[in-house]
This record gives sequence, structure tokens and C-alpha cells, in this order.
Amino acid sequence: MKLFSKTTLAAAVLGMAMSLAQAVEVSGVKVDEAAKVGGKDLVLSGAGLRTKTIFKIYVLGIYLNKKETTQAGVLAAQGPKRAKIHVLRELTGEEFGGAFLAGINKNLDKEEKSKYVNQLLKFGELFETLPPLKPGDTVMADWVPGTGTIITINGKQIIDPLPDPGFFNAILRIWYGDKPAEVALKHALLGEPT
Repeated sequence: MKLFSKTTLAAAVLGMAMSLAQAVEVSGVKVDEAAKVGGKDLVLSGAGLRTKTIFKIYVLGIYLNKKETTQAGVLAAQGPKRAKIHVLRELTGEEFGGAFLAGINKNLDKEEKSKYVNQLLKFGELFETLPPLKPGDTVMADWVPGTGTIITINGKQIIDPLPDPGFFNAILRIWYGDKPAEVALKHALLGEPT
């Protein structure tokens, strides 16, 4: 007696393969291979671990409409985008914000800094008031066309949307810029050997 047809068996195998491919693991953190931002489906373009000296700080996943393997491709990507941080170490809001702003500032020229001064000030004020981030917390920066950059911590929006599309790229340049937060992380995000 036949229990399964070839079609049913093939569908079951395909379903199992798809469920196994729903996350990649980086330093013990499962990073989803897809996300939905602004009603659009995005794919994981790159993921990696941010370290400082010997400490693991966070795991980062970058989501775009398609996988990009160059700095130029990431920064030119159109449509919604997401940067999702999985915190691995306790950080004060001031520590996290200071590193975030320093990463942005290192990768902006003088003209860009003056253009984004209001957004940078809002960020600085915001991070000073945040409670400490703990291992397991998630911080997301989403670019939603027509709305702006939305920052959430553990799913809760913490700032009004920042409307300038260039500002989201300023955030991406923390990791993809010419002076990235960590060179090995930039290589990992681009799928390059470190």
C-alpha cells in the first residue's frame, strides 16, 4: 500500500528544506533570511558579528530587496530597507548612541554633516534617555519610502520617522562606509572572506 504519492513526498521535502532555510546562525543568533518592511518582502543581504577587542557586541542583519555584494550596490538599493541589531552585551543608551553617532560622523563629509545635523541631534538626545540595552534586545532601523527612517527597540518605535532618504544611507555607512565600525564585519556583510 502506497502512503504518499511522489508529488506529496516532493512537497514535504521542499517544505522541510524551506523551513530549514528560514534563518542563518551568526555567533549563536538566528538571523531571519527574510523580512517585511513597508508591506514589501526583503531578503537578508548580509549578516555578521560586531566585536570590540575581545567582546561580542551585537549581530547585525541587513535586509534589501535583493542581495547586494558591493558597498555601491547596498547604498544604491531602492525601496524599503532594514538594519536589525541583536544585542549580545549590556550597553547603556549613551554607549550605544555614542558608537552609532561616531560611526555616522566618521563616514560623512562636512556638507553631509550639516545636512543631517537635525537628525543627528535627535539621535543624540534619544540615546541619552534610553534605558540600558540587554543581551537579547533588538534594535531596528527601517527605511519606509514615503514615511522615513523608523527606529524601534524590541518592536517599540522610539522616535518620530526621519524623512530624509539619505539619512538611512548615513546609518548604513556605519558598517558599509569607507571607515566602517569594523572591517571584518563589513566583509561579512558583503559575503567576502575576512
